[in-house]
Amino acid sequence: METLAPLLVPMAGFWDTIMAPLHWAVSGLLVLAHNLFSPLFGPDSGLTWTLSILVLTIVIRTLLIPLFVKQIRSSRNMMTLQPKVRELQKKYAHDREKLGQETMKMYKEEGVNPMASCFPLLLQMPIFFALFQVLNAAARGQVKGAFMTQELVDSMREATIFGANLAGTFLPMDSFGANQIVAMILILAMVASQFYVQLQLSAKNMPPEAMTGPMAQQQKMMLYLFPVIFGIGGVAFPIGLLIYWTASNLWSMGQQFYVIRQSPTPGTPAYAAWEARMRMKGYDPATIKPGQKRVKIADTPLVESSGTTSSGTTTDVVSDPVKIERQRVQRQQPRRQPRSNRKK
Repeated sequence: METLAPLLVPMAGFWDTIMAPLHWAVSGLLVLAHNLFSPLFGPDSGLTWTLSILVLTIVIRTLLIPLFVKQIRSSRNMMTLQPKVRELQKKYAHDREKLGQETMKMYKEEGVNPMASCFPLLLQMPIFFALFQVLNAAARGQVKGAFMTQELVDSMREATIFGANLAGTFLPMDSFGANQIVAMILILAMVASQFYVQLQLSAKNMPPEAMTGPMAQQQKMMLYLFPVIFGIGGVAFPIGLLIYWTASNLWSMGQQFYVIRQSPTPGTPAYAAWEARMRMKGYDPATIKPGQKRVKIADTPLVESSGTTSSGTTTDVVSDPVKIERQRVQRQQPRRQPRSNRKK
């Protein structure tokens, strides 16, 4: 390790230089939120710092909405193509080169980029890592970010919420107290929300045929593995960081619920629920797709063309079944009678 020390120091300095703009932005948002709540609850209040962390979480997650939506849709498209990928794997099992060519050709025809689901995640990681560094450094009495000062760092370290210190961790512990209770509650909430976010995507917005195969098994493994990893690592996270992570998971849960509700995958429980909602609102699900402009059944013209029967009367020809149903239940108007008959 002593021989590697001269090499690690320049690398650490280079990494800090790369992350400096993100540290600047994260610390600026945190200090701005702290200044907004300080007149209400006091600058050293745990509630002030907790609300500041929540505001910081909301702002960052709002800015990342386009990347999040793109990641959700790309992952869904990749999962729905798995049955076709398995067919290609069976067909070209003994020709790996041909398999790769046909797979990329299929992705191109379907308009799916295999790397599209990775790019948004890779772009988000530096932002989350910068946020982790700023909060983690403040919890340990270190200044990270241009807007953070030693006075603000000391204020955050001494702030408490529900009797627990924002800089406190579950481990190590001298005795079981408020820090351990609050940290345990937040760890459980973080793990549960992380599990539900992943379960929500696979259980409601994936067709049955996409839930089999190697990629589906990998998704199932990640479903249980990630919460365990975060649960084990959470015992060393400061309470302030656990607040951010739990709030971020809850935001992801609501955001993902909205995306799945408005743009479900065909052949899934979410799509069936979407079709039922469209019918209740007066729309025909067969003529629209999620995200398209909707036209109510009542607003569509019932008559498409006219024809003449053998008796010489004119009839309206309607081809759409929905329009036929509405025309069938229309009230028939009485024929106009001569004035003499109306008087009688």
